[in-house]
Amino acid sequence: MREVWPGEPYPLGGTWDGVGTSFSVFSEVAERVELCLFQDDGSEERVELPEVDGFVWHGYLPGIAPGQRYGYRVHGPYEPSRGERCNPAKLLLDPYAKAIDGELTWNESLFPYHFTDPSRPNTDDSAPYMPKNVVVNPFFEWGNDRPPRTPYHETVIYEAHVRGLTMRHPALPEDLRGTYAGVGHPAIIEHLLSLGVTAVELMPVHAYMPEHFLVARGLTNYWGYNTMAFLAPHGRYSSSGTRGQQVLEFKAMVRALHEAGIEVILDVVYNHTAEGDHMGPTLGFRGIDNGAYYRLHDGDRRYYLDYTGCGNSLNVRSPHALQLIMDSLRYWVLEMHVDGFRFDLAAALARELHDVDRLSAFFDLIQQDPVISQVKLIAEPWDVGPGGYQVGNFPPLWTEWNGKYRDIVRDFWRGTHSALPEFASRLTGSADLYASSGRRPVASINFVTCHDGFTLTDLVSYDRKHNEDNGENNRDGTDDNRSWNCGVEGPVEDPEIVRLRQRQRRNFLATLFLSQGVPMLSHGDELGRTQRGNNNAYCQDNELAWIDWSQLHTESDLLDFVRKLSQLRREHPVFQRRRFFHGRHPDSGRRDLVWLTPGGTEMTAGDWHIGYAKSLTVYLNGEAITEPGPRGEKIEDDSFLLLINAHHEDMTFTLPGAEFGDHWLPIVNTDDKGVCDGEYPFSATVTVTARSLQVLHRPL
Repeated sequence: MREVWPGEPYPLGGTWDGVGTSFSVFSEVAERVELCLFQDDGSEERVELPEVDGFVWHGYLPGIAPGQRYGYRVHGPYEPSRGERCNPAKLLLDPYAKAIDGELTWNESLFPYHFTDPSRPNTDDSAPYMPKNVVVNPFFEWGNDRPPRTPYHETVIYEAHVRGLTMRHPALPEDLRGTYAGVGHPAIIEHLLSLGVTAVELMPVHAYMPEHFLVARGLTNYWGYNTMAFLAPHGRYSSSGTRGQQVLEFKAMVRALHEAGIEVILDVVYNHTAEGDHMGPTLGFRGIDNGAYYRLHDGDRRYYLDYTGCGNSLNVRSPHALQLIMDSLRYWVLEMHVDGFRFDLAAALARELHDVDRLSAFFDLIQQDPVISQVKLIAEPWDVGPGGYQVGNFPPLWTEWNGKYRDIVRDFWRGTHSALPEFASRLTGSADLYASSGRRPVASINFVTCHDGFTLTDLVSYDRKHNEDNGENNRDGTDDNRSWNCGVEGPVEDPEIVRLRQRQRRNFLATLFLSQGVPMLSHGDELGRTQRGNNNAYCQDNELAWIDWSQLHTESDLLDFVRKLSQLRREHPVFQRRRFFHGRHPDSGRRDLVWLTPGGTEMTAGDWHIGYAKSLTVYLNGEAITEPGPRGEKIEDDSFLLLINAHHEDMTFTLPGAEFGDHWLPIVNTDDKGVCDGEYPFSATVTVTARSLQVLHRPL
């Protein structure tokens, strides 16, 4: 008979102390809870947890060591109409598991009902088809690891997928490709540093499960937005094993990136889980305490409120679900040393009842938490529910993926009428969205492309999505791409179209790096990555979605251009302002920003409202930066002119008069000729190629 001690209710999960392991799980509806221990031969030992305090079931087992696989079986009511779905035949994942071993094997036993008769409970044992939780060793030699803590205004984010970034890199050993160790490899870090990247934003690494319908089609969930364990790194990304080794490998990756001065930001999915809607499987939360973890309909509690489009929504009104989120966030910061989070569909977390509430309990908890409030917090400020588009409405502590920036920059460069005023606002930090709430330009995470949608090359090559490979008859993915194929759909050999597409890519990249706010580059865009027009590659874990590193050679000019832009931004504070433009310096009266027509005169209200206007000059006065440096010193920088021409014809720009500067040096030109020689005197005329921009520089 195995010895079981009472243990303690906290911490939740399976926690090894060097002698034995404490197991603790919350369930208010449970009548009893069994801990299931699994041996390597697959045999199962069931141990009833002896104690319950505050609905937390717990026990301590001496001698249980790291590597031990386990799960839970919860005995209690099964009344779906009341929202109760306990079924001890289903092996359950621990919400606080720190590692998961094994893959989910889809089988009818995973479901709480029979396929032929959904009204009849399914009592088949799901354990043979379930992955198992793993007790982990929490100890790791961090050495002198310190968080880089790069200020927001100096941050350059690189959104990446662990497999997509590393699967095809020729310098990586085969066994490290697609893994955390691959991301931490010197070849990857060297590439990131060459781009001036200060933070890698990793797409989901919380342990997740593929959907049944994808597996049935021979596909999988590649992106990972289908979490089942919020404290466990995904095991498939480990090169060293899944019995706890994935935890050590993840930590080693973070340590290597930190040594290079690169922060690690995680894309986290706390808005829903992999259990789906009322017809989904029972894998964990549903069988432990369905009503505590999920938002249920008030009338018929068989059904789930779905603000995510994934079948369910986590119940952020429940203190236990909120505790799980907060414990998870603190774990990743304190134990895994990550530097921030990007919250997928963050508006779903802000729903107190049905409306999005910026003063919700979730935000209150974040605001007062001494650990989480000190790291980078990025919201994807929308969900799929009513009123879910909340760009600009998150609290002051937060930054946001600025979807309005993405949309207007795309519109402007494809030649949409009347886009100029909003384009100017987005270029200068989106003060209309953030200034009134006490936030600054860095509240705007600027991006033109991300994992969701076209790549940069596809953005200028396709008018329509081409998602046939996903097996959904091209119905999936957005139709609002705001893209332009430059005259022909897909790959072309016509040299004029090729040059135009290359110019458009440079226009988007230059706009991104020259805008106030925080730039985010989508992995592989610097190498011309294409998904052949697929704008929803969530299920494509193959070469369609992975970076083709052979393009280091074929797209070397584009790569060099990105590096040049990043260096320009890094070296000049005028592109990294911590405060919005004021108009005039309070002491000298000098203006920090001036809008000019292509003719060199200052823009009037009428000029802004000419619908067909697609060109302007932007004067950035580096001598009129009003914010102090890190030690309180006065910041002064060179001044710049941005000559922007989104018109379909070449345009002659007249430079402003001597009061703006007596000479200007061209340093960036997105034209295919890219000429940046010579010097222009004040009031000179400059020809700016159709659909291109130039940056002129006046040294301090």
